[in-house]
Amino acid sequence: MSGSTGSSGGSAGGSTGSGGGPAGGSTGSGGEGTSAFFPYAVDWRLAALWLPFGLVPWRDGITVTADGRFEARFGFFRCETALDNIDEAHITRDYRWWTAVGVRLSFVDDGLTFGTNNRAGVCVHFRSNVPSRLSPRRGHSALTVTVANLQGLVDQLTGAPAGG
Repeated sequence: MSGSTGSSGGSAGGSTGSGGGPAGGSTGSGGEGTSAFFPYAVDWRLAALWLPFGLVPWRDGITVTADGRFEARFGFFRCETALDNIDEAHITRDYRWWTAVGVRLSFVDDGLTFGTNNRAGVCVHFRSNVPSRLSPRRGHSALTVTVANLQGLVDQLTGAPAGG
């Protein structure tokens, strides 16, 4: 698996990434043996909805580690699993703001959202449910994250070459 590129291709327009890097950037050189970090695409107009969860935009996001782990951090909340447990990842768009921002459980299924905007995110599906503070026993079959580099995260999780 290769790291994601620093491009923001596929990122939601009008949003900003975390401070200290390009809106869709990731840390690491992108080669084998490095971790990739995907910050959230923050919509500051909706901050009142995600700040209570303890989100720190320049610290929190998704990390794909060199040792094969997926780690999602959203303030006081975490969702972690082995990369081998990820079944698929795809981009979703155009959410209702009242259901997309903050830490949210789905009313339809057992999905979880770590959302910072209502424009776009990556829905990550798991083979086996992954626990969180909101569902420690039953867990979640999917997690939606509103990162700045949408296509970069999808490529990282699916093993696709960066940018394609």
